[in-house]
Amino acid sequence: MTQWIALLRAINVGKRQVPMAELRKLGEDLGHGEVRTYLASGNLLFTSSKKAEVIEKELEAAIAKRFGFPVEIILRTAAQWAQHGATNPLPQPSTTEPNRVMMLTSKQPAAADAVARLQERAAPNETIKQGDGAIWIHFGDGAGTSKLTPSYIDKAVGSPSTARNWRTVQALTAMTGGTGG
Repeated sequence: MTQWIALLRAINVGKRQVPMAELRKLGEDLGHGEVRTYLASGNLLFTSSKKAEVIEKELEAAIAKRFGFPVEIILRTAAQWAQHGATNPLPQPSTTEPNRVMMLTSKQPAAADAVARLQERAAPNETIKQGDGAIWIHFGDGAGTSKLTPSYIDKAVGSPSTARNWRTVQALTAMTGGTGG
């Protein structure tokens, strides 16, 4: 059995509501074990012996059917997630401003020039670094004022992506038995 973290992209904003109790039930209905959620922002943890591609497709189809809208899933094993966190290239701001440091993961590996393209549009108080399998962004003035919009980020990265702040990265790692980086 593999321990998985499924990140649901762009839920619980506007009409795209996915109650966490229903998401946990959906995970159980799909046959996953040890199903848990973290916060109401689309973090589903579970165990499964299925392959990543199968899990991703099944979750996306089941969510669309149950909730009536498509949701993209970005899936990582607990080991991959812990490795992302352990290689955080922004340790100083992660300590002082953990809610302003975001780890960005994408469905497909990021384009080779993704960091450079993001940096071109970044504000002076935004730092972007490549980690091991993830892109890290420190939003010095907060993400809400950034010109790095989700659609621009997806375009630069080359596939759908989602971000979690450093506190959430650590919490999900701890929930899977890792150290949190």
